[in-house]
Amino acid sequence: MAKNKGYSAKDIEILEGLQPVRKRPGMYIGNTNQEGLHHLVNEILDNSIDEVIAGHAKNIHFNYSQDNSITIQDDGRGIPVDFHPKYKNKRAFEIVLTTLHAGGKFIDNVYKTSGGLHGVGISVVNALSEKLEIKIYKNSKQYSQTYVRGKTKSKVRIEKCKKNLRGTEICFFPDNEIFESINFSPKKLYNFIKMKAVLVKGTKISFSIDKELISDKTPHHGDFLYPKGIIDFMQENFTSRKKIRN
Repeated sequence: MAKNKGYSAKDIEILEGLQPVRKRPGMYIGNTNQEGLHHLVNEILDNSIDEVIAGHAKNIHFNYSQDNSITIQDDGRGIPVDFHPKYKNKRAFEIVLTTLHAGGKFIDNVYKTSGGLHGVGISVVNALSEKLEIKIYKNSKQYSQTYVRGKTKSKVRIEKCKKNLRGTEICFFPDNEIFESINFSPKKLYNFIKMKAVLVKGTKISFSIDKELISDKTPHHGDFLYPKGIIDFMQENFTSRKKIRN
């Protein structure tokens, strides 16, 4: 008869930073198949849509590139770039990207409504990406930083940029150590982003996919804008149908 294994303090594992996400990704995104892979897009896109809903952004740009990266950019306020009062050697956006449950969505006067995982989403995407690059445009300056599998891999770079540039740009490469496949479905992306624009009326999303990634009739670019939401969508579908003659 086998002896009972001991269970003591040394058996308690403490996972720091974003390690819990990489060890148990299903707890955060459901699974690591195609559904979980596409959920990463949802988390970043919802952050940009929240800026539109809050009245601080008007446009979102989405691109799926041949190098398997997804880039989402908005013209909102941009994640804060000042140093965080609790972590004085780190800027706020680095805290948001590398710490679970860090974000502005826990404070009612910052976001009245929000989608996604509420302060968890962007750090989860970072944890499950082979590489993630962020660019924040504020006050004629571009703040950028690179992360690898959730860990900071470069210092914050500050450069001049055009005065009219503002907002946040996220480019991420899903990690093939985590996902069964890191190839997104152009058709799924197209339909998913279109419905986001329908459900969140007034959100303009510019969409583009490298042609080489498309093997069916999915359009490789387009603009989605439904000022009246589902009403515009229904009218669009109604007018595109062939009329039945008597």
